[in-house]
Amino acid sequence: MRRLAVALLLVAAPALAEPQVLEELKLVSEHPIDGIAAGNLSGLAWCGEALWAVSDREDDRLYRLAAGDAVWQAEVEHFVAPPSPSTPLPWGLRMRTWATGLLRGGNLDFEGLSCDAVGNRYLVSEARAAVLQIPPAGAPQWLELPDSMVRQARASGMLWHFNALLEGIAIDPAGERLWLAAERRHRGLLVLHQRGSSWRCTGGCVLMSEGGSEPSAAQLGGEAQARDFAGLAFYKEKLFTLERQAHRICRRKLSDGGVERCWSFAAEALTDARRYPPAYGLAEALWIDEQGAWIGSDSGRHTRADGEQRPVVWRFAAPKGGWGQAK
Repeated sequence: MRRLAVALLLVAAPALAEPQVLEELKLVSEHPIDGIAAGNLSGLAWCGEALWAVSDREDDRLYRLAAGDAVWQAEVEHFVAPPSPSTPLPWGLRMRTWATGLLRGGNLDFEGLSCDAVGNRYLVSEARAAVLQIPPAGAPQWLELPDSMVRQARASGMLWHFNALLEGIAIDPAGERLWLAAERRHRGLLVLHQRGSSWRCTGGCVLMSEGGSEPSAAQLGGEAQARDFAGLAFYKEKLFTLERQAHRICRRKLSDGGVERCWSFAAEALTDARRYPPAYGLAEALWIDEQGAWIGSDSGRHTRADGEQRPVVWRFAAPKGGWGQAK
C-alpha cells in the first residue's frame, strides 16, 4: 500500500510542479511621457478628470498627464510638504536613505500615489514610512499613522532592508481605509482605518507577509527572483498588486491579502523593442478601473532597445469578464 502511494505521488509530481499559465492582458496604447525632468515615474492615480503621476526623485511636485496622440506631456503642480513626522525606522536605515536622497534627489522618496473620491491625493514616502495627503485646495499634511504599524511590519519580517521598504499605496473612495505595500525581502500588505483625525490598526496592521522567490518571466530567463510588490490599487472591494519581477497583476482579498486571480503583461512589456538592459522588471505604478489598467514603467537611467529613454505609461484592456468577476 505504501509503495502504491509513493508511486501515485511520483506520477502526480510533474503535474503539480507545472507553472500556472496566466491570461495575457492586451495592450491598448503606449505613451512616453515628456516633462518629468528627473524621470523615475513611481506612482499613478486617476484623480478627477486626469491621470496623475509622481516621481521618487522629486519632493515638491505632482504631474498631471495631459493626453496626446502617443506622447503625453507632464504638467507640474507644485506643493510644499511640511516637516515629516518622526519615524520608528531604525537609525541605520534612516541614515542610508538620507544619504542616498542627497546624492540622487528625492529625500522623501515618494514611491506610490492614490486618490479618493473627493480628489485628495495620497503619497507614500519610503524614506519616512509615512503618508502625505495633498487636498484639492489647502496645504498638504502628513497622516497621523500609529508607530505600531512599523513595529508590527518589522515583527512580520518586513521593512528590514534598505530600498525594500514601502512601495505602494491604495485608499478607498471614502478615504477611510488605507493599504500600504512593502516591496520585498519580505513583501507584504498593511491596512489601517481612519478614526477621527488619526489612523489605527483595527485587529492588527499586517494583512499578509511572505518571503521567498519565484521564477521571473520566461522572456527574462525564468531565473528565481525575490517576490515583490511594486504598486497597489483598490477597485470594487478588491486589492490589486503590481508584481514587477513576475510581470503580472494579481487580485487579492481584503480579508487576508490572499490571491484570487492573476494576469500577465509580460508578452507586451517584454517584446524585443521594449526590452531594457536589466534582467528585472521596471514597472512601478498601477491604477485599475473598469475598462482596464494603467501601468507606469520607471526607466531610470536605462534606454530601451528601441531607443526610448522617457518614462512610459501603458494602457491595458480589462481581462475577459472584468476584474472583479473573472475566475
